[in-house]
Amino acid sequence: MFVHITGTGSYLPERVVTNAELAAKLDTTDEWIYSHTGIRSRHIGADDESTSAMAVKAARAALASAGVAPEELGLIIVATSTSDYQAFPSTACLVQHELGAVNAACFDLQAACTGFIYALEAARGMLRQNPRPALVIGAEMMSRIVDWNDRNSCILFGDAAGAVVLEASHDVPGGIWHSILKADGSGSQLIVREGGARGLASGPWMQHTLQMKGRAVFNFAVKVFDEVLCGLLNRSGHTFADLACVIPHQANARIVEAVARRMEVPLETFYMNMETIGNSSAASIPVALDMAITSKKIKEGDLIAMVGFGAGLTYGGILMSWRGQAAKPALAAHPTA
Repeated sequence: MFVHITGTGSYLPERVVTNAELAAKLDTTDEWIYSHTGIRSRHIGADDESTSAMAVKAARAALASAGVAPEELGLIIVATSTSDYQAFPSTACLVQHELGAVNAACFDLQAACTGFIYALEAARGMLRQNPRPALVIGAEMMSRIVDWNDRNSCILFGDAAGAVVLEASHDVPGGIWHSILKADGSGSQLIVREGGARGLASGPWMQHTLQMKGRAVFNFAVKVFDEVLCGLLNRSGHTFADLACVIPHQANARIVEAVARRMEVPLETFYMNMETIGNSSAASIPVALDMAITSKKIKEGDLIAMVGFGAGLTYGGILMSWRGQAAKPALAAHPTA
């Protein structure tokens, strides 16, 4: 059985916050932000917008792209660190209800910026037991958890959602070939959102915002990116020359540039969109994938790698051949009961 991504979709909130707007409130400049991050603007959700609402919009686009009806879905996984509710219900259940995906099992997965990679592999494994199409979403409202007075972190993040439809095929080889999922809990304090059961806060000064040790995270990201990408290629017997595109977690352009130098890979191999979107955590890879496909950066038959890294610390990657609609199963319809 081969598991393919047969549809993609993404959603970005309407409001755009530029570096100049941030510089008017913080001790920073557009030039400083761009030179350190490669980011010029980011999208921020409206006050009445939620993670689930963004996820639904990306999901509908992905389902339309794949030609799959909501009731055909057997699984919905939402990768997020900013769920609508602190504990439950899951964002995936909210998405299921809005879509009318009445036959889908649902759960959220939290692996920070690597969440979409983890969720893809979880869905791939579950498809082997239930061949109904699966919907995998990365969605984040990072604007709700950043400290907008901290110029070192708030400049990085934006809100977004991206989604893909996975389908199993016995007829068309390719799709997801290999995956690597890893974690290093010794670095758990490098990126932390305060609060929760371990660090309860109370009073008017209560802060549940993201705190990050930037330099240590930068060094970690460059190191593990090399490890994951080389590992994927070694497992498959491919070389860098075989890759049409690498889609990294869109954390910081300087990380990607450092990876390219370290691995001696042309920077053009990496697809980057963080200049106008910023770091949208678990949403960054599916949004970038959708944009790369829509812009024809990725074409049928291309070998692509997706690599993520983030809080936990977590990291991982996927190696796949893109077939899109060519990978649609021969079945006329999926079961609906």
